[in-house]
Amino acid sequence: MPSNYGQRIQAGVKFPDINVQMLNGDIKSLGTPDNGHDWKLVVVYRGQHCPICTKYLNQLETVKSSFADAGVDIIAVSGDSKEQLESHLEKLDIDFPVAYGLTVEQMNTLGLYISEPRSEKETDHPFAEPGVFVVNADGEIQIVDISNAPFARPELEALANGLAFIRKNDYPIRGTHR
Repeated sequence: MPSNYGQRIQAGVKFPDINVQMLNGDIKSLGTPDNGHDWKLVVVYRGQHCPICTKYLNQLETVKSSFADAGVDIIAVSGDSKEQLESHLEKLDIDFPVAYGLTVEQMNTLGLYISEPRSEKETDHPFAEPGVFVVNADGEIQIVDISNAPFARPELEALANGLAFIRKNDYPIRGTHR
């Protein structure tokens, strides 16, 4: 068993301090909101080899205004290289930040499932399975959704609507009973 088996990140804890690389050379703090928002949606995707990820990121673009209306900034990240992200952008019609180079150590810190490529045709590095994190204004994980397969991810419009509800009603972080 991997050493981090069962070590999943918990709702209500501070989002880890993880810096990621942007295509323009900037380094961003993954969980820190930008663009005048005080919450952050962090979408971890498998990489350019995953057609479901491409569809999901393109779908996120179509609902990003709903997240913005709820005060939630967006970033996506994968373990892909700069070259792989540049190639992937040819299939993406998005206008939100996408980072690259998430390391296996960072994936483990986030409690993500990590897979080995099935072949060189898939990709050339271990990659994170999907994860979605919503970081609130206090830097805490308000919502966490971690999957071990590309087929299970939160429906984005429902998530945006839920975040609007949470913010309007000061709804607490759920799932924190230990």
